Amino acid sequence: MNAYTEDNLVQKTTAEYLIESLDWNESVYAMQEVFGASGTLGRVDEGEVLLVRYLRPALERLNPGLPAGVYGDAIRILSDTSVLESLDAINREKYKLLLDGIPVRYTTADGTKKKVYLRVFDFDNPGNNHFLCVRELWLRGSLGRRRRADVVGFVNGVPLVFMELKNVTKDISIAYRDNFCDYRKVVPQIFHFNAFVILANGIDAKIGTHSSKFKFFHAWKRLAEEEHGAVDMETLLRGTCSKSALLDLFENFIVYDESAGKLAKILARNHQFLGVNKAVKSVQNRKGAGAKLGVFWHTQGSGKSYSMVYFTRKVHRKLGGNFTFLVLTDRDELDTQIYKTFVGCGVVDNDKDECRAASGSHLKSLLGQHKSHVFSLIQKFNEDVRLGEAYTLRDDVIVISDEAHRSQYGLLALNMRNALPNAGYIGFTGTPLFKGDELTKQVFGDYVSKYDFQRAVDDGATVPLYYDARGEKLSVATQDINEKIAEKLAAFEAEGVDVAEKLESELKRDYHVITASKRLDQIARDFVRHYSASWENGKAMFVCIDKLTCVKMYDLIVKYWKEETASVEAKLYAAEDEQDEVYLRRRLAWMKETIAAVVVSEEQNEDEKFARWGLDILPHRKVMKEGMDLPESFKTKLEYVGRERMGVDEAFKTEGHPFRIAIVCAMWLTGFDVPSLGTLYLDKPLKAHTLMQAIARANRVDEGKNNGLIVDYCGILKNLRQALATFAVGSGADGVGNDGGEDPVKPEDDLLHELDEAIRLVRDWLADKGAPLAAIVEGEGFAKNAAINAAKETANEND
Repeated sequence: MNAYTEDNLVQKTTAEYLIESLDWNESVYAMQEVFGASGTLGRVDEGEVLLVRYLRPALERLNPGLPAGVYGDAIRILSDTSVLESLDAINREKYKLLLDGIPVRYTTADGTKKKVYLRVFDFDNPGNNHFLCVRELWLRGSLGRRRRADVVGFVNGVPLVFMELKNVTKDISIAYRDNFCDYRKVVPQIFHFNAFVILANGIDAKIGTHSSKFKFFHAWKRLAEEEHGAVDMETLLRGTCSKSALLDLFENFIVYDESAGKLAKILARNHQFLGVNKAVKSVQNRKGAGAKLGVFWHTQGSGKSYSMVYFTRKVHRKLGGNFTFLVLTDRDELDTQIYKTFVGCGVVDNDKDECRAASGSHLKSLLGQHKSHVFSLIQKFNEDVRLGEAYTLRDDVIVISDEAHRSQYGLLALNMRNALPNAGYIGFTGTPLFKGDELTKQVFGDYVSKYDFQRAVDDGATVPLYYDARGEKLSVATQDINEKIAEKLAAFEAEGVDVAEKLESELKRDYHVITASKRLDQIARDFVRHYSASWENGKAMFVCIDKLTCVKMYDLIVKYWKEETASVEAKLYAAEDEQDEVYLRRRLAWMKETIAAVVVSEEQNEDEKFARWGLDILPHRKVMKEGMDLPESFKTKLEYVGRERMGVDEAFKTEGHPFRIAIVCAMWLTGFDVPSLGTLYLDKPLKAHTLMQAIARANRVDEGKNNGLIVDYCGILKNLRQALATFAVGSGADGVGNDGGEDPVKPEDDLLHELDEAIRLVRDWLADKGAPLAAIVEGEGFAKNAAINAAKETANEND
């Protein structure tokens, strides 16, 4: 037998590891499976995926003393599936049964009708379950087609884990593309109960769900947060397939989110699993009134809202259902975004059971009840609360403060503390504790979990950000006044006052410098040239200093966009090369359909305010309120049938929608995730947390996206270096940010040097393989074709 086959190197090794290192109970090689009750697995045929041989004894053991027929009814209920339902819907339905129990009705001997929920797993005692690894499991689909699964992991007879394994010489993307996607179509029943899918080759390994695109399969690099981490199949197996980890992931770290209008199964990533478990332990070990549960810092773009859902759900399931979580923010849009995530995941629904505070008195009323979750702005603690006049004295209220740095001090925070004197407090944030944030530590305690920017980039949870100081190139940068304006902006926006009027009155000269018509005109021209030239790199967000400037910038961008469109059209008609013509035609079509829009918050008497500056906000407000027409190309898509318009937020988040240029000043700079956003154009002096929250709009992972780009027009490089140093490397020994470490902002010369080095390495590699690049560049005729083919074959020799 060949010792280097996929079976020996990977499958057999995996099965042995599950048994010998992770204490699984049994391993079966099912290539020559014998069917029947006394056969290899007890299956009737290849279409069966629930192993009754193991499932029934588990039901009887975990739910003793019931009539024999009850167990058979439970198995039938678990097995039944509607052919009309989608795989995603079936998986969610089965998950609920496995998580909460199978409902069965029966009649007792004395005629009493009863309803019981049968447990399928013992979540509290992982060892009290049967773990079975089956290799080479034949499966048959509804059309009679057969497929053979490499490894399937069963718990109490339920197939929770599916592994597609390749040889060590193969890339795991092949496992996804050539095998896994085919299994989903041909034998979907094996995924009806699936918790997660593992793609591996014995060295590299990634984990995802039955519905994940390959880009959303991720590594599992650490067993503990402090570990440096490495992509390694053994680490992934130990971190996800040990008995305790597997059941913990299944019970507490899977959600089904419909907040984007389409059902999506979300499995926690490595950093979320580790961080949330540390936060839960902090709640479990809390002591005394006003318990400091810590600061949960996971960098922007790493799934903080989902971490909140996992956290609250696990506390309720494992520590008791009486906990009330007060989810607190300081901005309307952030409050709405977080609430929508909880609604989409099926955790709350304000229409059925009120949980969103409409006022200070309503907040007091909600907190006086035993709600599982309450959502509010801290501004609703606007009623003075004296000591002894608490809203509740319960010690099982947990305050989750999102972006804890901004507003957890002062009168509102004092009112909250007096209203909830025995509550516990945890801060969730996408930015770290900067120098001067000792107050945050005093309120929440030290870090309970950290996942910094650099680690997120290294893990592929976010993409790296690059920087272009275009303001300096245009001589429009405003470095000398940035610090003053940034300080004022932070204060004004926190107070909710009119930024434009306050800046003009307090920093009149400085404000007029940054909003000068000539300067804005230069920037608008440059933006149009830059973005239209990099049109294949995703959507763009332009950040202005205030709402008035947003509208001014919109008018300028529209003006120069028309000019640039006409210029491209002229180049198209003058094109002498066929390839150039095709490229220009595509670019022109993209430019003609591209939509720009202003997105700013509404305020009282805004019509008159904008009119005083010669501007009209009404057409912009109309779009913000009514949304945008549905593009023709969308009307044939099933999910948009019957719709005529899309909200601006949905349109910008939807990758194929032509709303590609969002002009903002404060809205959408926090908690607004747009994976296809490739470039952030920044002309607003910002610093510290607000700066990091803004630039992180461009760091979301998306297919084909290698990095995000920050284009700086106002010259905030100094602030960016200071903030990124902390943002990237976390806190020092004192628990607050430091300015040490490698400079995270790379100059263009360094990036070009890296590109040269990468080209040199490729050239040398091809030469060593007998396919020199020079033969392609300098060759002619058939010799050039042969050289291209040789280079192609060399590049493809290892999948």
